[in-house]
Amino acid sequence: MADTQLSPHFWLSEFTTSQTAIRAGISNDPASLDDLNNLIATANLLERVRNDVLGGKSIHVNSAYRGPAVNKLVGGVSTSAHCTGRAVDFTCAGFGTPKEVCQAIVAAKIPFDQLIYEGTWVHMGIAEPGKAPREQVLTAVFKPGQPTRYVPGVVDPA
Repeated sequence: MADTQLSPHFWLSEFTTSQTAIRAGISNDPASLDDLNNLIATANLLERVRNDVLGGKSIHVNSAYRGPAVNKLVGGVSTSAHCTGRAVDFTCAGFGTPKEVCQAIVAAKIPFDQLIYEGTWVHMGIAEPGKAPREQVLTAVFKPGQPTRYVPGVVDPA
């Protein structure tokens, strides 16, 4: 699939590049036009975060779209918004820590569906088409040997 500009600062390749897919020799192209449209909507929300919250600072996309095979390889749940192009994991070192980025997004009242402070990155998702965003804010708590736990708000994991 040719690289497509999703928004003024984001490209399809940024949202579909996967080291897991590369290592496995599989494609991670959007599975449908709906997935591509979701990626465009996700990129536009990230564009708004970049411009209105982060002062135009450059955003590094860690992960966005995950096709079914890639999602399975990374151990993702089948209901993940990443599977339909409705989620992005990112950082913005030029602005601050992932916690500071999350706090700024919450304060700016950006209409996300889900925002998760993941420790070393930010997860942000958009609502399914036709649904209102839930504006759910969580912090992921990682403990060795235990499943990831999510607590409300942007907090220091305990």
